[in-house]
Amino acid sequence: MTLIEKADQLAERAHTGQTRKDAPTPYIEHPRAVAAILKDAGFDETVVAAALVHDVVEDTPVTLKDVRQELGDEVARLVAPVTHDSTLSWRDKKLAYIEAVRTAPPEAKAIALADKIHNAESLLNAHAAQGQRVWGYFNASREDKLWFEEAMLEMLRTSWRHPLIERYGALVERLRALN
Repeated sequence: MTLIEKADQLAERAHTGQTRKDAPTPYIEHPRAVAAILKDAGFDETVVAAALVHDVVEDTPVTLKDVRQELGDEVARLVAPVTHDSTLSWRDKKLAYIEAVRTAPPEAKAIALADKIHNAESLLNAHAAQGQRVWGYFNASREDKLWFEEAMLEMLRTSWRHPLIERYGALVERLRALN
């Protein structure tokens, strides 16, 4: 079994029964979409595998130690900086995440970026279908959510260079234009 297959199996097990906030779709579709963005952008199997499990430590009982045991040190090294610290308040958690990604290796930046791209695309699609109601799915106001997206974009633009950043920038512009 390949590293990507192992990661997909771990993610599928960990996210069983979970759904996305904005639609009644299985949560596993999100990490698979993030992984696909990175695969299409030419990232290697370690990055794609880490993308598949990027939310397991944050959103399931799976620990970073579990990730390391099942998928290796490198995957765990990439998952660690893209995992939010849920012990913090919303804003402090987002500030800590931005700093962790800013100082992370480029491969972890790529995972965070692909995650933000897919989340923004999902939000835009949900808004088109459901209107303003989508803002109620988050633990923050529309203004706070937009602040975070803009802060992430600025951090990525000043700390790394990759064509996916401009894709994210265009999505943030579209989010900003939503009423």
